Amino acid sequence: MSQCVEASTNVRVVAAIAAGAFRRTAIERSDQRVAWERTDQAFFAAGACHILAWVCRDSYPDRPIEIAGVCLADDSQVFHTYAIWDGWAFDHSGWNPEPQLLLVNTEFEGHPLKRIKIADSLAEFCEKRHHRMPNQYWHDPLPRARDYVGRYIPPWA
Repeated sequence: MSQCVEASTNVRVVAAIAAGAFRRTAIERSDQRVAWERTDQAFFAAGACHILAWVCRDSYPDRPIEIAGVCLADDSQVFHTYAIWDGWAFDHSGWNPEPQLLLVNTEFEGHPLKRIKIADSLAEFCEKRHHRMPNQYWHDPLPRARDYVGRYIPPWA
């Protein structure tokens, strides 16, 4: 069950939930229709987090939003991607302080994680990191991601 907390900037945020809690099953990994039919939060936690991160950045062109990813400390494969702005992170859990997002993911995985700043375009990221481009999903995930971003009040509002 999600818990709401008041952040120091009086922005109401939903407590971060580890992306791994929504990890795709074997059928969800092999069948894009089944993966698409998951809840929005599950879809953007595991399988389309990178799409959500880039859409978040693109939704606020007047803000210096960057993209980051996490991977196991001894690995280079990014398993979760999110947008960052001024110490805040945006992912399937909405806006949370980035240290909170990193903590819940570290605790869930049970291993140290490392944060990677991603400077690539979405296409470059997908090619280098073996992630899907928007046209490789069951349907176009961009409108779904734009709707999801719009559900959350950003910390600067």
